[in-house]
Amino acid sequence: MAEIKAFRALRFDTAVAGKIDELVCPPYDIISEEQRQAYLNENENNIIRLELPRGENPYADAQATLKKWIDTGVLKQDEKDSIYIYEEEFTAYGVKNKFKGCITRVKLEEFSKGIVLPHEETLSKAKKDRFELMKATNCNFSQIYSLYMDEKHTIRNTLDRLSAGKPEIELTDNDGVTHRLWIVTDEAEISAICKEFDDKKLYIADGHHRYETALNYRNYCHENKIGDGGEDYVMMMLVDMEHEGLVVFPTHRIVRDLESFDAEKAEKLCEEYFYVEKKLSYETIEKDLRTLYDMGKKAYGFYSGGNGYTLLTFKDSDVLEKLLPDMLKPVRELDVTVLHSLILEKLFGIDKENMANQVNLTYTKDFNEAIASVKNGKANCAFILNPTRVTEIRDVAAAGGKMPQKSTYFYPKLITGLVMNKLF
Repeated sequence: MAEIKAFRALRFDTAVAGKIDELVCPPYDIISEEQRQAYLNENENNIIRLELPRGENPYADAQATLKKWIDTGVLKQDEKDSIYIYEEEFTAYGVKNKFKGCITRVKLEEFSKGIVLPHEETLSKAKKDRFELMKATNCNFSQIYSLYMDEKHTIRNTLDRLSAGKPEIELTDNDGVTHRLWIVTDEAEISAICKEFDDKKLYIADGHHRYETALNYRNYCHENKIGDGGEDYVMMMLVDMEHEGLVVFPTHRIVRDLESFDAEKAEKLCEEYFYVEKKLSYETIEKDLRTLYDMGKKAYGFYSGGNGYTLLTFKDSDVLEKLLPDMLKPVRELDVTVLHSLILEKLFGIDKENMANQVNLTYTKDFNEAIASVKNGKANCAFILNPTRVTEIRDVAAAGGKMPQKSTYFYPKLITGLVMNKLF
């Protein structure tokens, strides 16, 4: 099954580069240009210069910067093959929480082999950008986030034992998330951890674009006879799927630029499949949805302006097999599938290609952003969702299905810049 191995990571030498909390950043796909510049203003050696290059020749600039940083000692490669234990401690929904996993190299496998499994669709634009960056730098600057099943939690217990002491790195970011890193160099311990994955499948939680890009890059290297085998692997963070610290946020849908939008008509049409209930205040949306989520119901907050909102509760899940007969059962029973298929596509005419290209649809995890976009007239309406359950993600991936893009938002995101993987 999954083949993992230790590696010699590239890491910042803080004696040369500066403080570690000034050198790391969130994932590239959630950073605005204003935020990007702020990171560079704080420290010109911030990893964002490599992970999200800008300018007329961004990829060539990233290549030159990487070489310069290695030559000048800003980045140094660890002397021994290592596995890196990584922990995030954070607050979500008012509760303090944490989870821990290990960062390793993972052998790239086609999805068809059923060893590494995706759970959602991807956007082609992002894959092209990541491919050009890999071609220029031959490096993973951030890790893909994947989950694995381990009923006895053997791996997790081993990681806890090996990280009982003081971490090599500890920092708290601007969002109040604390990041810790331990480095395991003992060959026997590494061998034992690697062996535990021999019967494991890996479920991608976050980083589908980067994984597909890594596959394309591997094929590119093979076709052009480039590399020494390092291109056959990609850097991943591996976490026990049953870890109680895992948190998934919902990703809300913002609908914009529809030529003929009529909220009342839309609500009337929804009555065929949903209970439609007018509510007095949009401020209760998340609380109302959570109540129904805990009851196992599919529900959505439909906001089209003003103080109130409309609660849509799905009437009968049994009708889905009739409406979506060609769709895998774990996929068609997702909240996001019901929303996309029965409302966005059927009522609003926003088809899958439109969604993929984000013509009339924008995604956000921020409830306030979704509401504000309608209030300020930039959007026609917004649909507020409950989060996808981790077990649903597993079931979709195991069945060989894919969710619509932007179905999940694992929180917190893995920080970029603690470890990097130079492929060869």
